[in-house]
Amino acid sequence: MNKSSSHFQNSAELKSKIASDKTITDAIEHAGETMVATLKSGKKILIAGNGGSADQSQHFAAELIGRYERNRAPQKAISLVADIATLTSLSNDFGFDKVFSKQIEALGSEGDIFLAISTSGNSANILEALTEAKKLGLKCVGLAGKDGGRMVEMCDEIIIIPSDKTPLIQEAHLSVLHIWANIIEASI
Repeated sequence: MNKSSSHFQNSAELKSKIASDKTITDAIEHAGETMVATLKSGKKILIAGNGGSADQSQHFAAELIGRYERNRAPQKAISLVADIATLTSLSNDFGFDKVFSKQIEALGSEGDIFLAISTSGNSANILEALTEAKKLGLKCVGLAGKDGGRMVEMCDEIIIIPSDKTPLIQEAHLSVLHIWANIIEASI
């Protein structure tokens, strides 16, 4: 088996494992329903992650504001990684650990959701953001991998991808985000 085939096989095996794990699939469905209820109540979803997870944060916000598969009313979603001037000024003035928590402090309201994406579950700026979100009364939903890291104790709902391989975790996270976009779109 060549490297391409091997990667696809590993990805397919992980997704198959997730699909057959009722605990994980139920958690995904429940978090999607939480997002629907939040959006229907007029609240918003704030999303953040680092590296590939930052990209997924923007991707999910774009699908909620624009569309996933169907034209429908735009939904309130903000990727906290999308504003480079804010990211760099906060990083410079307060340190990189505060780049998301300061934005949550400014933009978050009680009843909103903070969607934290971290393959390790231990990203310092994500943990700071979760602390701030909890303080302000936001619901905290997490997407993690490995053992979920410290995010496990900080999230109201968390989906942990059962893998230690960051690329495979990120691929599974994208699938979860697409499932949530579909759940939201079907319910709005």
